Amino acid sequence: MASLLQDRLTTDQDLLLMQEGMPMRKAADTSQSGTLEGEEFVEFYKALTKRAEVQELFESFSADGQKLTLLEFLDFLREEQKERDCTSELALELIDRYEPSDSGKLRHVLSMDGFLSYLCSKDGDIFNPACLPIYQDMTQPLNHYFICSSHNTYLVGDQLCGQSSVEGYIRALKRGCRCVEVDVWDGPSGEPVVYHGHTLTSRILFKDVVATVAQYAFQTSDYPVILSLETHCSWEQQQTMARHLTEILGEQLLSTTLDGVLPTQLPSPEELRRKILVKGKKLTLEEDLEDEEEEVEPGLEGEHESELALESQFETESEPEPQEQNLQIKDKKKKSKTILCPALSSLVIYLKSVSFRSFTHSKKHYHFYEISSFSETKAKRLIKEAGNEFVQHNTWQLSRVYPSGLRTDSSNYNPQELWNAGCQMVAMNMQTAGLEMDICDGHFRQNGGCGYVLKPDFLRDNQSSFHPERPISPFKAQTLLIQVISGQQLPKLKTKEGSIVDPLVKVQIFGVRLDTARQETNYVENNGFNPYWGQTLCFRVLVPELAMLRFVVMDYDWKSRNDFIGQYTLPWSCMQQGYRHIHLLSKDGISLCPASIFVYICIREGLEGDES
Repeated sequence: MASLLQDRLTTDQDLLLMQEGMPMRKAADTSQSGTLEGEEFVEFYKALTKRAEVQELFESFSADGQKLTLLEFLDFLREEQKERDCTSELALELIDRYEPSDSGKLRHVLSMDGFLSYLCSKDGDIFNPACLPIYQDMTQPLNHYFICSSHNTYLVGDQLCGQSSVEGYIRALKRGCRCVEVDVWDGPSGEPVVYHGHTLTSRILFKDVVATVAQYAFQTSDYPVILSLETHCSWEQQQTMARHLTEILGEQLLSTTLDGVLPTQLPSPEELRRKILVKGKKLTLEEDLEDEEEEVEPGLEGEHESELALESQFETESEPEPQEQNLQIKDKKKKSKTILCPALSSLVIYLKSVSFRSFTHSKKHYHFYEISSFSETKAKRLIKEAGNEFVQHNTWQLSRVYPSGLRTDSSNYNPQELWNAGCQMVAMNMQTAGLEMDICDGHFRQNGGCGYVLKPDFLRDNQSSFHPERPISPFKAQTLLIQVISGQQLPKLKTKEGSIVDPLVKVQIFGVRLDTARQETNYVENNGFNPYWGQTLCFRVLVPELAMLRFVVMDYDWKSRNDFIGQYTLPWSCMQQGYRHIHLLSKDGISLCPASIFVYICIREGLEGDES
């Protein structure tokens, strides 16, 4: 037994934990030999892994303090875990799954070890396991879903000198991204290349990008992938693009409407399973006349039109923001006319790119299969000025939002602000870790990680009165109580050699502006092994359907900013009540197992403490 336990304590993390457990180690050394042998090591390990707060909870439901009977465990599941529909059969199933002893399973009882095993499992996790597989209706039109989207997918660094690589597409598609961006320019030897135009970013072949998408498109999700084309090529190289798309993607490419029928609404993710769609400009007589009049280049979306053109001149009709306008290079030369190649145009089926002028113009002149792109600056302004119109616009047409050109470091905006208005494709610089990507990853962690999340009903109703800046009567408002109880095996920071962390927990709510809030616990001094907080935080939320929660563990530093230890982000709708563990992730979204925090979650209807 002792040798087995000693084998388990071999990793750097465990050695660090043993250092923090030195007082317990000395107490276990009853022979005072300076080393732990046999039963001494067993006692040390038990003391090291003991969870007093869990023991207390266990004993509060156990009549004899030794075991939970089937009925006692059932009471715990119903009363504390809010498993309203829990049956004796489910409780038996959990006992059989988590009780380590065969005798306990036979007697239908749960020991303390089995109880702790349950609390640390997926069933005891804060993220509802029912939301992990695909659980949403996938038969609604594409515009009824939030779609996991990437900006400048080819970049693995910054926007000016960063490296372009097919690795960007591999990473994005593997994490469930369903809309990737491809900026295509004329290349040598007649082969189009992909890069951030008029910058020092490196170039990759368009055909290599297409081959990569073909290989990785459906490894994580079977639902459709959208290629958002930014085409800046000559007629000849556009033809080459069309040939590569057709030949490399083959049957994966959607090249005609489904069943050849003229649609009346966008198809659903279910209907488009394992299909790749092209988003881009499409030739029509009406558009040709319009383009001639406006003196823009047909077929070129132009988010990256000139060397430092930091806002799109084709996708936004209004003047650039003053601070951005100052950074633009003013090209006095008249734009050269480039004709859109029919072969490439014909591959755009349901996602025809059109310039946005106004919501009235879109409703009068545009169709459901046309899509407009917005810079984050313009989208945020529209939300403030015409939030309800934006919501209604997004009930029948797709919108894509992309980061401001000022973000040359590939930083991100908060996608929540755009989701609040029903914008479906909120494109992120996925190569850049941080709070914004935590929110994006947390949002798309649900529904099988398939990259599609069904919007709330009030964002799908074309008569919706919802305004993200001024949400109406809070008839679904809720109050959230979070007791932050304890932490387990928090990692030491490599930047602080030899120091022990002073952890605190910060809880953030992201949703409509009125719901956005943050609170934090006090810090626990010199204890990353088993810190105890026991503090309760309270949040009042008007629109829980749009709310995201982010739990962040920080290392308190009185001299400078607190240091990040780990985080976990999830949608409010996927949160389980009761006693739950939150298993922490790194800045890059990688598991920090066994690091976790232990909390108690309680959701109550209405706004407690509100006298109105």
